[in-house]
Amino acid sequence: MKIAISSDHRGFRTKQGIIDQLRQADHEVEDCGCDSTESCDYPDTAKLAGGLVSNGEAERAILICGTGLGMSIAANKLCRVRAALCHDELTAQMSRKHNDANVLCLPADLISDQLIGSMVETWLSTEFEGGRHARRIEKIDAMEKEHCSGS
Repeated sequence: MKIAISSDHRGFRTKQGIIDQLRQADHEVEDCGCDSTESCDYPDTAKLAGGLVSNGEAERAILICGTGLGMSIAANKLCRVRAALCHDELTAQMSRKHNDANVLCLPADLISDQLIGSMVETWLSTEFEGGRHARRIEKIDAMEKEHCSGS
């Protein structure tokens, strides 16, 4: 699977660990920044990684900042992105199973690297359940088409 990944300065160290995890699992990784712990603005890197999902160049993306909130807000401004801020394995699983999330947002400052690794694994291995949830995703897609040009 091709996975785009980005962080701000607070998520940089965590991002590097996730990149290693993804590559060890034979995923194709597109690192969209940032490149250090020097202060940067999360909307810039969220746009780069989320944009690859939005335009179909990546199947999924993982975005990391201190709380995950900023990345989540920024990514959800992009067409065809369903970004979910997750804090544990259950929310990671349910974001895929019920919401077909294609972007995982993570809080580097709030949870352990071990838990983050487990969440990433869960998120990547969980399939969308469909059924009654597909109807809801179709409604989200319809809302998006009303507001995103070129959809």
